[in-house]
Amino acid sequence: MYLIFGIFLFLCILFIPLNYCRKKRIIRRICAMDTCEKICKLNEILEPFGFTYEHSQEIITSRRDAWQKQFGYCALYDKTASKFGMVFQCEPIYFHYREQTWMIEFWKGQYGVNLGCETGIYYSDSVLSPEEYGKTLFHSVPDKQMLPVALSLYHKGSLMFKTCQKHWWITGFQTGKFCEPENLTMCVSITFPNAEMLQAFVSGLLHTGYQICDLNICDLTVIFSFCLTHTKQPCKCKCLLIAYVQWKNRLFCRLFQWVTRCFTCMLDKILYLYFFLPFFCRRMLCLKRNRKQKFRRKDRRRHEL
Repeated sequence: MYLIFGIFLFLCILFIPLNYCRKKRIIRRICAMDTCEKICKLNEILEPFGFTYEHSQEIITSRRDAWQKQFGYCALYDKTASKFGMVFQCEPIYFHYREQTWMIEFWKGQYGVNLGCETGIYYSDSVLSPEEYGKTLFHSVPDKQMLPVALSLYHKGSLMFKTCQKHWWITGFQTGKFCEPENLTMCVSITFPNAEMLQAFVSGLLHTGYQICDLNICDLTVIFSFCLTHTKQPCKCKCLLIAYVQWKNRLFCRLFQWVTRCFTCMLDKILYLYFFLPFFCRRMLCLKRNRKQKFRRKDRRRHEL
């Protein structure tokens, strides 16, 4: 018994200097890299997850060619998000356009150790009734039907970041920051290809609960703020689960900041975490859409059986 304890104690004592030397090597390695090299390396890490790094604002955003595009959207993804450490407010807007039901959904909140927001543009194969909305698998819009979307995320009136792209799923995430979803305000601007689609979307907003005075319409562009939700939230009745998940997210955000305290730039922090704790870094990068693959794998297995 004493021998085992002695060996364990010796290994613990040996681990401290070895780990210290490893940290120093990683720090020297990152400091020796120039900014372009760091960005290329981080984008190389992010690409398999469907994301890219925007250095000017220190945010992670989704790629247009992200593999998640092939999986579309269904309401199950939002209902099960809290099980994967994601707590957000969502606002799906449904509208009918040219014999199809379209859905543009907005999200804002906490995604594990990432704070951020999203806008996704989807459509169905036919016109759906309201009862079918929650049961339908919507398709991601093809490249030729992507819309110019601009997002600005505010925390208690203070701008966190803004991004603008022609996209099917535009996102922005800041790593290591924590916030309750209700304290975030998401300003959205969407430009439509014609007046018919613009009017259909505006009708969807009004039907959801927005007032005409909440909207700013200029030519084919509609601008509004997503602060308070107008739709029933999928996890509203799971108060204890949400509180636990947010407690865990806050803890992991503090842990991230503590582990990467040797750097101040977010680019350096993420690279340091990747070299020092690669498993934790991969878990950190498993944002909302990555979880969809699990559902599709299960569906694929059922079809095979």
